[in-house]
Amino acid sequence: MSRTFVVLGGSGDLTGRLLLPGLAELEAAGELGDDFAVLVVSRPDWDDDRYRRWARDRLAEHADRVPEESRERLLRRVRYLRGDVTDAGDLGRALDQASGTPVVYLALPNTVFLPTLEALTEVGLPEGAVVAVEKPFGRNLADAQRLDAVLHRLLPEEQVFRTDHFLGMQTVLNILGLRFANRMFEPLWNGLHVERVDIVFDETLGLEGRAGYYDTAGALKDMLQNHLLQMLAVVAMEPPAAVDARSLAARKADVLRAVRPPEDMARDTVRGRYTAGSVEGRSLPDYTAEEGVQPDRGTETYAEYVVTVDNWRWSGVPFRLRSGKALGADRHEIVLRFRPVPHMAFGGGAPEPDVLRLRLDPDGISLEINLNGAGDPFDVERRSLDIELPPARLSAYGLLLAEMLAGNAALSISDVEAEESWRIVEPILAAWKAGEVPLQEYQAGSDGPRSPAA
Repeated sequence: MSRTFVVLGGSGDLTGRLLLPGLAELEAAGELGDDFAVLVVSRPDWDDDRYRRWARDRLAEHADRVPEESRERLLRRVRYLRGDVTDAGDLGRALDQASGTPVVYLALPNTVFLPTLEALTEVGLPEGAVVAVEKPFGRNLADAQRLDAVLHRLLPEEQVFRTDHFLGMQTVLNILGLRFANRMFEPLWNGLHVERVDIVFDETLGLEGRAGYYDTAGALKDMLQNHLLQMLAVVAMEPPAAVDARSLAARKADVLRAVRPPEDMARDTVRGRYTAGSVEGRSLPDYTAEEGVQPDRGTETYAEYVVTVDNWRWSGVPFRLRSGKALGADRHEIVLRFRPVPHMAFGGGAPEPDVLRLRLDPDGISLEINLNGAGDPFDVERRSLDIELPPARLSAYGLLLAEMLAGNAALSISDVEAEESWRIVEPILAAWKAGEVPLQEYQAGSDGPRSPAA
């Protein structure tokens, strides 16, 4: 079956850094087929050759592990069409050139999602078409609801892919196997045994030239509203009937519906912004001195909040979500801290509680437990059982694209999930805007701002 991957806005950073490398991986793996084509629609006054030169440079930079011959095969599939993605006439001409069933990918700023989708609705899509929308899905709850209303006029929900590449990460997917393919974990995966859960994505990277997007979003919208809430949903979900799109979406949505925003914003949320400093030998300027930043916006580069999942399984368990830029060390992990044993038979005081760490990039699993000591057999010592996971066959984006082309929405975000995520975050955004939570400053290369939940 012939397919055309139609990239709307395909001359931007997202396409060059993630989409084209993901497609190149699929090309190298032989998964695209002879009748697969890529049609890019964007504003620059380019032709096929000019776009391929641009794409070749991006692939050399971001897909250097893919053989050059595979990258060149992909480029030969690419055609370029200059057009306005919000104009129904331009989109109609583009879709007329798409052979077979199109997959339409909105690689666009979210401010352009609505007019682009409205233009697609005016044009119409053939049966079996798929539309993929990048994160962040909307700018607030009302905007997400408007987008969903247009999408539902355009296509059935199962043909809509709201992408979040964190769902394609190997360790995030392994949460499902760890919990639901092993009898030993699921009986302990609840508030009776788990004391707290931390979901952390700390970065040593600074702004890296992304002020145009980042300064209007900030850490809360960029990371916690989508990526980290999705990880929370996977960690906290009830067992699905099957690992398919319908079952996973239903169980994740149940979790997000049960999430309660922080009760005390000043106590349970933290917002911070980095100042000049050094990270791993690199000097970073003050965030407000970065090119393209408007200091009076008060954009945060660090966000943290503690929420509860108000249901039977997780009642009373705090979930701490945090992410920051320009921190002293990369830390990408999900940590389940178990409750202490009810009675300590050994002397020497209570031992450290058991801790399960699910590490992302590099992927791995660690279980920190207490064992009898090597010297005195009646002493208890701390030990860590570590598993390093082999590299995944495909990157997170490569896997998402493969599932998208196969029509499998299991790694997509449903309409309910997208809207519930905004419901959770909007009270925090309102409190921060009202000045209820101060914007702390932290030096680049430090551990970040003061965190009451740490």
